[in-house]
Amino acid sequence: MSLDLSECSDAELRALALGGNEASFREFLARYKLPVYRLIRSTIGDADEALDLTQESFVSAFAALKSYDPGRSFQTWISRIALNKCRDWARRRAVRSFFTRAAPMEDGLAVAAEQPLPDAEAFDRAELAHVMQAMARLPHRLREVLVLRTVEGLSQAEAAEVLGVSEKAVETRLYRARGRLGEILGED
Repeated sequence: MSLDLSECSDAELRALALGGNEASFREFLARYKLPVYRLIRSTIGDADEALDLTQESFVSAFAALKSYDPGRSFQTWISRIALNKCRDWARRRAVRSFFTRAAPMEDGLAVAAEQPLPDAEAFDRAELAHVMQAMARLPHRLREVLVLRTVEGLSQAEAAEVLGVSEKAVETRLYRARGRLGEILGED
């Protein structure tokens, strides 16, 4: 008699997978591939990239399966991995976009030599640098939630899942982070 993997708990599947049962990996995929894909697609907004990131998420999860705590939800664990993959993807995309739009260095030297940057652009850059320095002065817990919610654009529920805290904790930390950021910016 063969074991019906669809009847196994996530903890049992983990044990089977760690024991070398390849069918248990397929069962994890069958259970969680669609929810992970939807999460990633919703986070990054690109269906094709979401497929790749879903695959990367499962590869990473399976490679780190020993670290999965079977007392917790596998879906929460794989969702956290997926959101980390989304953030990595967004950072890589921003860097690629910057270099794609950037003119060759020689062109930049010619532009810089011909005309200075407008005052407004210089002010915007200085203001951005000022805000980034102020954010760096925030305590880690406040800076982290501020980045997830405002820079990364995650929902309150997504940020709570990534941080492993309640949505209310995210709301409170975000409120405190914004207040503290205002204080820091007011001091300077």
